[in-house]
Formats: sequence, C-alpha cells, structure tokens
Amino acid sequence: MVFLLVIAGAGLYYTTADAEKQKAATAAEAKPTEADVKVDGCFGCHATVKDLHKIGKHSKLNCSKCHSGLSKHLSAPGPDTRPTTNLSWQACGQCHKEQFESFMQEAYHRPARDEKSQLTGRSPNPYWDKLMAGHGFTKEHNTTRSHVNMLVDQFAVDRAFGGRFQGKNGWNYIFDKGRVWDVLVDKYPDNKEQKTFIPQTAAAANPVCMQCKTQDQILKWSYMGDKVEGKTTWDRTSNVVEYVKDLQHGLNCITCHDPHAAKPRIVRDGLIQALTRKEADTLWHKDPKHTNIKVVDMGVRGFTRKIALLDNYDTRLQCGQCHVEYNCNPGTDTKTGEPVKMSDQRTNHFPYKDVFGLYEHYVNQINFLDFKHGLTGGLLWKAQHPEAETYYNSKHAKAGVGCDDCHTPKMKAKNGKMFTSHFAVTPKAMLKETCLKCHPKWTEEMARYSIDSVKAYGKGKMRKAEFHLSVLIDKILEGKKAGLGDEAIKQAQDQHLRAHILWEYWTAENSDGFHNPEMARESLTKSVDESQKGIKLINDALVAKTSAK
Repeated sequence: MVFLLVIAGAGLYYTTADAEKQKAATAAEAKPTEADVKVDGCFGCHATVKDLHKIGKHSKLNCSKCHSGLSKHLSAPGPDTRPTTNLSWQACGQCHKEQFESFMQEAYHRPARDEKSQLTGRSPNPYWDKLMAGHGFTKEHNTTRSHVNMLVDQFAVDRAFGGRFQGKNGWNYIFDKGRVWDVLVDKYPDNKEQKTFIPQTAAAANPVCMQCKTQDQILKWSYMGDKVEGKTTWDRTSNVVEYVKDLQHGLNCITCHDPHAAKPRIVRDGLIQALTRKEADTLWHKDPKHTNIKVVDMGVRGFTRKIALLDNYDTRLQCGQCHVEYNCNPGTDTKTGEPVKMSDQRTNHFPYKDVFGLYEHYVNQINFLDFKHGLTGGLLWKAQHPEAETYYNSKHAKAGVGCDDCHTPKMKAKNGKMFTSHFAVTPKAMLKETCLKCHPKWTEEMARYSIDSVKAYGKGKMRKAEFHLSVLIDKILEGKKAGLGDEAIKQAQDQHLRAHILWEYWTAENSDGFHNPEMARESLTKSVDESQKGIKLINDALVAKTSAK
C-alpha cells in the first residue's frame, strides 16, 4: 500500500518511495573500509591525541573507525596525504545506535517554517517589523526545528542567502534529512556573490554564524576564525557562498563529545575565549560551583585550534555553545562610529552574561552594536538565542536540573536499555520523561498547564514592552521633525537602546520566559520603564522648545 500525503491547496505529495529514498540517503555515508592501523604510528606525531585517547572509553577504538586514508598518510606523512575525518552522525551512530536514531527524529509538533512574527508567535507583527526595522530578521524569523535540520534551515531561511538555496524536492525538502547538499540546491551556482536573488529576502549570513550550526569545518578553521595565511582554509572573512559548499552536517556529535577522550567538551571558540578572558566576568566565573574546564590546543596544522574538556557534563556550557547570546556579524564601533568588519574579532564574541549585563558589555566594554534602526537612525543590538544565560541562575538550575533533563531526557530503548535521547524537543512532547520525573503528583495536563501559564504571562509582558517601544520610536521621529537638538535625540536613542535590549532578548530566547520567569518579568517591566523615560525626555524637550519661542 502506498502512503500518500496531500497538503490541501498546496499540491505537495510525499510517498513511501520518497521515504525509502530518504532512508537510503541517510545511511549512505559509509564506514571506513581500510584495515586497522597501529595507533603508535599515529601517536608519534599526535601526542595530544594520544593523551586524550588513553583516558576515556574510546581508548580501545582504532583510528580507522573515524579516519580514512591512514595507510597512505603513515607511509608519507604530510599535508598532501592527510586522512579524511568522518564528521557525520553515522560515524558515531555505528556504536551509539539509540542516540543516533533519536537524533534523526523529526519534531512534528509545529510547522517546519513557523515565523515568530505571526500573530500567535513570540514577536508578532505589526510591532516586530517596526521595532526591528533595518534588520535581516524582519525577512524571516523562525522557531527552531529538530537539530538534524538546523544547517538546512539556516541555508534556506529568507534572511540568510537571499533565496539562492532551495529544496531539491521543492517544499517536500521539509521531509528530507541527511547531508545538506542532498536536500538543497544552489539555484545560482555560477554566481559566488552573497546577495539577494528573490524579493524580500536578505543576504545576512557569514562564516561565523555557521559555527553554531555545524563543525564540519573544525579542522580548517583556526581559533576565533582568524586567518592564517597559507594554513587555514576558512576564516571570518571568507566568501560565505564558497564556504558553505564545504559543509554538510548540522550539529555534529563532536560538538559536545570529544571523540578521542570520550569526555564532555566544548569547541565553540567564542565561548572558550569568554571563559578564559582576563576580565573573568561571565556567569561561569561568578559561579563558585562552576564546572572546571581544561583548554587543549589541538593545532598541528600551523595554526591554533582549541577545545575545552569539562570535568563533568554541564549543559549550560555544552548547550551554551549555541543556545546563547553571541555576536557573529559586522556592526558599528560605539566610540568611533566606524564600521566593525569581519576582520575584527568582535564579530565572533560571547558575552556569556544575562540580559542585565548586556548594555554595559556591548556599549562600554567592547564598544559594539549590530545595526542602525531604519526609522530612528539610532544604533541597536540584535539578540541571538540566550537560553543558557537565562537558565543559569534560575530556580530549576539551582535545583540541579540541566537542559538535558527537560529536552533530551533518559529514555528506555526497545531492548530495555536506558539511554540519553538526542531528540532535542520541548518537554511538552514527553512530559512523563521530563516534568513528571520531578513532579510525580502532577498529571500531564497539570504539567502542560504550568508551562503554558508561565509562557502566556511572559508573552503578555513582551506585548506591553513592544507597545511602549513603538511609542518611543514615534516620539523620536516627532522630535526629529520638530527640530529638537542632537543631545535630546541622542538621549532618547540611548533610552531606546536600553529598552530594546531588555525586550528583544526575550524574542530570541526560546522559552517565552519559562527558563527564568522572574528574570523575564523584571527585564520586560524594566523595558517599559526605560521606554517611558525616553518618551518623557522627548515630551519635556518639545515643551521646552515651545516655551522658548
């Protein structure tokens, strides 16, 4: 019997033939076929790898499990004979079957491209486009899908590559999983320019913003993405259209799990830099019980490449490689007013602070802001997805609950074996394994009721903050039209920035305040206060101007 899916009015069909084809594509990344090698031959040059390899559960694994072309390299070591490293999910899935299969699951609980700016979304219009005027996120601002899709979704979103990358199967690409270039196609392969190709899109992507989506480039990218002439293949300033053709897998297993030591780790250079900067000013530094890290330089190719091993699994750091506020784009220097280009390390930067520390950090510590507002002309900041910092000092976090307890909990496999699910999804999709583990007196209905209540309250506060921000924008424009002096406008723009940070943080944070409801309320009500101060500044200046006539 052939299964047929019809999406009404759209003419989309997905058959069992498509499903079998996709299944075959998922399994297509073959295991290395060459014979095992004598690891001492590898360890002669790779002493760091030797030290890592001997301390963990992978100590008995041969190098051939993850690398191919070893015999040729051992017989003639050098850059031209470097082995190929298998960075696919299937490489780890050879042994970690349950984790692999759960990772490949699809989150069908919401649409594949669900705009946050829809009326029921986290940042609904009409306020969203007005408050973010001039930023690429006004072109498409989506909620997350399954991790396995994250690189595909980054390439396909309207704000990233100007519409050049489209599904090979049209809209049926939403059913496809696997390597990104098995799913998508470049509609303009002869044009390497990063620009818009279809109306109402943006070409805002760059090499740094891909670092959270994939680590396929890990062996070709130096620490912080600095360019090392003749050594690095890719860097912060690389042509992003050419760069992404070298990427295939979203969220590699090696992002959180060290393949040599079989230990928890972080690899995001921006986070490692934050945890080791001299100011020692992050949430992690201020936490007397923080998980200790050991930074290791893995660079043997003529440039520095760092990882950090963790003493214990700590999802605030591991998930905080991506679910975190960071800067990954050019902007403007707040002191000089000059452009900050991708050659500047500030385009790969993690504050690792919560919402209340971001104004001071960006404006006065690193002197950087993202974009100019399209209406007021004032400099503003764009949040990314600061779940880790929001959660860090929450009640759940202080109680010892990790991201994994709610989003990738322990599950029982068909064979009765317990394993950590790698299907990262809202706990509402698996309440028995998440909320009810700690709240055994609750029913699933009660758990859902609790989550929805907190989120509804948070979204309500966001709507109020948006109203007052909108009024402030209108007041700044009114002040400009009335010919108010630069100082009054500048003060109001600064109030706009303060209020904006305290609001927009929560449109990017993906829990509607649930990760830290107390912080959300304090931040969003303070945003209203800051907007009202700016409105009063303009009103007072207008009255003074009228009185002076």
